[in-house]
Amino acid sequence: MMQAFTQHRGVAVALPHANIDTDQLIPKQFLAKVTREGFGVHLFHDWRYLDDAGNEANPTFPLNRAEYAGASILLAGENFGCGSSREHAPWALADFGFRAIIAPSFADIFYQNAINNGLLPVILPEAQIQALTAAVEAVPGTALTVDLTACQVVTPEGQRFPFELDAAARQNLLEGKDAIGQSLAQMAAIEAFEAQSPRWR
Repeated sequence: MMQAFTQHRGVAVALPHANIDTDQLIPKQFLAKVTREGFGVHLFHDWRYLDDAGNEANPTFPLNRAEYAGASILLAGENFGCGSSREHAPWALADFGFRAIIAPSFADIFYQNAINNGLLPVILPEAQIQALTAAVEAVPGTALTVDLTACQVVTPEGQRFPFELDAAARQNLLEGKDAIGQSLAQMAAIEAFEAQSPRWR
């Protein structure tokens, strides 16, 4: 069962680039793991590090700056998560500590993979994201609140940016139910069906 998402307040960091693809999120050479854990260290590897081995951090990359330590909300450009359908991309973001990604648009497969793994993709208009980006870059360490119960992003000053999410996806995130959790919620119906099913089946 994944972690429920109701309301989250966390430091926001901006990567105002369009078309951030899954190979930038988690390069292919780091996909050889059998569990969902351990991918966070490789998130944005080619941007975070100056060497292939990942020993020398790039001091100019936002996630390496002390002001953004512990960032858990990411502001990004349009078409976030494009590229391959690898589920490792939301795994890496979640393992790093992100709970929500705010962008003008998402690649379809990444969007669904994120929801299925408890990572909230928030779609806001470009102008609103630019305003939020300007705020977090002007005051590094600024914390935003992403409220899924009210479907809005709230700034420290109380400014509210509403967003929409499919009702079923929203309910699953609020309850912390992944695909397995959804099936388990129907256990009584499953057992009733199996009880009346012919023995030969």
